[in-house]
Parts: sequence; structure tokens; C-alpha cells
Amino acid sequence: MADFTLSLEFEATAGSSATDVSREDERLIEALRAGNPQAYEKLIDTYQQPVYNLIYRLMDDASETPDVVQEVFLKVFRNIGSFRGNSSLKTWIYRISFNEAYNHRRWFTRHRKQEIGLEKDDDESLGFRDVLPDPGRSAFDMVSDLETHALIEEALAGLNPVFRAAVILRDIEDLSYEEIAEVLQVSLGTVKSRILRGREALKRALASRLRPEPALSFTPEPAR
Repeated sequence: MADFTLSLEFEATAGSSATDVSREDERLIEALRAGNPQAYEKLIDTYQQPVYNLIYRLMDDASETPDVVQEVFLKVFRNIGSFRGNSSLKTWIYRISFNEAYNHRRWFTRHRKQEIGLEKDDDESLGFRDVLPDPGRSAFDMVSDLETHALIEEALAGLNPVFRAAVILRDIEDLSYEEIAEVLQVSLGTVKSRILRGREALKRALASRLRPEPALSFTPEPAR
């Protein structure tokens, strides 16, 4: 059995690099393939909460989240031997998470006769806005208090699932465009388009709620 002596948390020092993280992934994958119990604990400790948060936001019914998360890790454990290393371990796990959430939603909506198509995109071609930089702050940069964050979560849940996934991966999970393309299995241009359109839809949904309420006008009664 392979020796596995990683700490419970990834080291996050100023001197860390992408190469260091890749080497850390390789050691974890090797230990998982060897069936090391400590490696399984490490994987769960590192990814359980991020995966739960991602699935929770992707699902229409939050109560289904624990079951989907369980399926994600079962698939990770079963398929770790076939992981080719073409992407980071995190990106691979997120891709499994997205697929499981999508499949669960599809099964649920099919049985309710309300199928939601997630694969069809309105326009897979690049437009002039696809090559522009991020348009300023995202909706998540506009607030800091818990109450407004709750409003954002509610508005996010109401987005088209296609755009919701892209916005979550970019603005909440902080994945790069390339990583999102890998997770969603779409082109880079499609990723940028979905993020842009998702942000615009989210801002429209939040516009009335985030706009300050007008001050109450007070007209004094005339003197008698």
C-alpha cells in the first residue's frame, strides 16, 4: 500500500505553484488508487463542502442535495482509476458534480412531465461581447450583508439552469474560463457568453430589490 502522509489541508504558502498543487493531486490520486483509507478521508475533508455548496445551488430542490453529493463521491471512488489527469482533480470532481446534478434534475423533471433542456444553447457562435473583458463587478461584489446575499441566492435559483451553472462556477467557485469549459464540456466562447448573459439576467432580477427605497415624504399640516 502506498505511503500517504499528507496533512489534512493543502498547504497554501506564498511559495506554492501550480506544479506543487499538481504534485499534491498526483500523490492523492495514487493513494486513492492504492485503497489507502487516509486518502479517502483526505478527499472527503477537502472536497465535501465545496461539492455540497455547488450541488445545492445547481438543484431546484435543495432537499435532494445530500443524495446527489453521495452519488458524486461514489462515482469519484469508482472511477479514480480511470482518471487520466487531463485536468486538475478539482475540475474533474466538479465535472462529475455538474453531470450528477444535471442528470438528477433531468430525471426529476421528466417524471413530472416538465423536461428542462440544458444542452441546447441559443447561440454557440461567438459574438462581439464574448471577447470583451468582464463588465465590472459581478452581482456578488455588490453586497456584503447576509440579507442581500439571501436575495442573490433566491435570484440565482430563478435563472435559466444553463446560465446559473456558469455564473456559479465563475463568480462563486472562482474557476477560470478554461476550467469552466472543462467542467461544462463546452467551448470557451460559450462559457463567456453564458456568464455574461447569466450576470445580466441576475442583475435584472436584483435591480428592484437592491435599489434603495425612496425616502418617505412628509408634508406638514397647515397652521390653523
